Amino acid sequence: MPELIPTPGQTIGPFFHYGLPWETGHLIAPAGTPGAIRLHGNVLDGHGEGLQDAMVEVWQTDAEGRIPQQQGSLRRDRDEFTFTGFGRAATRRDGYYTFSTVTPGPARLGGAAFFAVTVFARGLLNRLYTRAYVPGDDAALTGDALLSSVDSERRSTLLCVQEDERTLRFDIRLQGDGETVFLKYPRHQD
Repeated sequence: MPELIPTPGQTIGPFFHYGLPWETGHLIAPAGTPGAIRLHGNVLDGHGEGLQDAMVEVWQTDAEGRIPQQQGSLRRDRDEFTFTGFGRAATRRDGYYTFSTVTPGPARLGGAAFFAVTVFARGLLNRLYTRAYVPGDDAALTGDALLSSVDSERRSTLLCVQEDERTLRFDIRLQGDGETVFLKYPRHQD
């Protein structure tokens, strides 16, 4: 069997919001779920202005660190009760996005907990990948191979800010001062 190569991304214009987001896509876990939290922030351009018409996707483990295997993650008509670990939210005019979810647990014993984040926006030739690490376990964060491979002065761009016990903030800066560290996966096309 021949080796499969990822296809290149396409320019994302200010049109995707008509078909990709769905009304409850931001509800990874409904607000009434025990242990529910809010993950929110802004997608910012190089001038620090909020970027409307961007889309943020989040993939995560459940609170115990298990990778969800339930069907329906990508369906617009998924039920509102099954935790699938996936959500999709469009930004408002000011670049703001929000998710209702649970704090992810570490996928391995002693590992750092994080959200896998993907950003789509007009003008990007391909989606951007990053991680939003959950604060609190300093030993796990220090020992994380990816996080420790990032220059120390840029690591904070990968850390959520704990605003209160039920709220995490993760701003995504596409370029300029404080630009978020973005990841390149093996064989991913530029």
